[in-house]
Amino acid sequence: MAVVVEQTIPFDSKVLDIETPSRWNTLFPLIRPSVKATQTAKGQTILVDTSKASSKSVHIVAIGNLGNFSSKLLDEKHITAIVTEQTGAGVLHATDLPCALEGAGIKENHGVVVVRSGKKRSIDTHNPDLIEAMTEGELEQDHLLQLLGTATDTARSNVHHVSELLKAFAESASTAHSTFHAEKAEGNPAVLHADGPAGFEKAKHAVERDLKHAMKASTTKDESVYSVHYSDINGLSRLENYIIAGEIAKLLDAENIPYTVSHSTILNHTAKARGFSISIASIPSAYLAPSQKPLPHKPTTTLSSSNNKSTLSTSKIQFSDSQIRTRITSACNALISSEPTITEYDTIVGDGDCGYTLRDGAKVVLNFISQPNCNLSALPQEISNLVSILEVDMGGTSGALYCIYLTALATSLSTAESVPQALKEALETLCKYTKARMGDRTMMDALIPFCEVLDETKGDVMKALEAARKGVEGTKNLEAKLGRSTYLDESATRGVPDPGAYGLLVLLEGMCKE
Repeated sequence: MAVVVEQTIPFDSKVLDIETPSRWNTLFPLIRPSVKATQTAKGQTILVDTSKASSKSVHIVAIGNLGNFSSKLLDEKHITAIVTEQTGAGVLHATDLPCALEGAGIKENHGVVVVRSGKKRSIDTHNPDLIEAMTEGELEQDHLLQLLGTATDTARSNVHHVSELLKAFAESASTAHSTFHAEKAEGNPAVLHADGPAGFEKAKHAVERDLKHAMKASTTKDESVYSVHYSDINGLSRLENYIIAGEIAKLLDAENIPYTVSHSTILNHTAKARGFSISIASIPSAYLAPSQKPLPHKPTTTLSSSNNKSTLSTSKIQFSDSQIRTRITSACNALISSEPTITEYDTIVGDGDCGYTLRDGAKVVLNFISQPNCNLSALPQEISNLVSILEVDMGGTSGALYCIYLTALATSLSTAESVPQALKEALETLCKYTKARMGDRTMMDALIPFCEVLDETKGDVMKALEAARKGVEGTKNLEAKLGRSTYLDESATRGVPDPGAYGLLVLLEGMCKE
């Protein structure tokens, strides 16, 4: 038997044609088989989820923005129907929808709420069982759809309670929008916030600025729960979205505010810039229950920690505080100065953050060794202390690899007979946690030859550096096998060194400078 495997190539946007409303009439039933297409009396197509036929909750109908389908419309199972076409024999009104739902077998025992995106927030009660909510843009529409899905059972089962919830949303909702800009501000990537541009330093600062801006404009009452919804615009990574959610939760926890947090992805076809937006509304606690806070972590034992400290304090190698301080300072300053070059390389072959990650890590190290209680003659212990800070302040894949390596180095420096041996042992430990090896176009193309040659030559730094330079130079003609560069055609990366390998080489050269 033979199996033929063809390369999967992403469909061109013209082939997908997802901006054409009628296209979703075919795609959505494929995504969710319980959905079927029906029509209003005026000829507009409605996608109805037949699994909601006997729902005990108020039926929700979402009128989508043409082609700008957010992930909320695709993900949420509590939405009874979605309208993708608003043109037909006449203008589509909310009053046209109940008959179309009934024709599709949907029982309207508990009422219908129509949610559509517009320019001005409003709530219209067409009859006791039909309410129409207009939101200011897609962000608020996503937020309201999420809110209607997570409201208490009491609220969702009664159209009157839903009406009160909608009014609370309309009265208190506030938003903040931020987009990333190619230009720099204060030496960092620029973020265009709702209240003006600023240089990006940490996610915490960016999220805090927007959250406070939205909360300032939002009105709140006693016995209320903050419903917070954020959308990533034009696609942030899953990790970046988790970071935003985490920072929102931390800020609200610090203020002891009851809240819920939700998320969606919005594609903006007119503005290609990536970013994030936050929407906040104050909802009575009778209609929305706050998220439960996770229990604090309780360490099971302190034995391993105390044993580790005693091991680190008995190193066989003697360390000079002044010499080590000079080498570390030289290495970090070299890395900070090279940030523009590393960023340029990573903009071509990666996501453009490697230079900033390494620069910020270097600044953390310089600040750490400047503390009066930092004693570098006890190097293993100080490296261990440093890692606990870097784990928080140095992001990205490179941040994780540096922390793993330094953790292993703190241990090996305590047991090895020499620094070259310790570096080699730490490398062997790192290799247990990453698949990257020589030739994979990563920082390992600099680290592996440096450590191996330094150990083989019993500490010949010049030969070790030369081996690292050759490794970095070799990445110019290598095809990436790991990391984000693997998504690029080989011709796009040819002639450009791997940013992580180049950054490590700069660090090593600065550290070994006489």
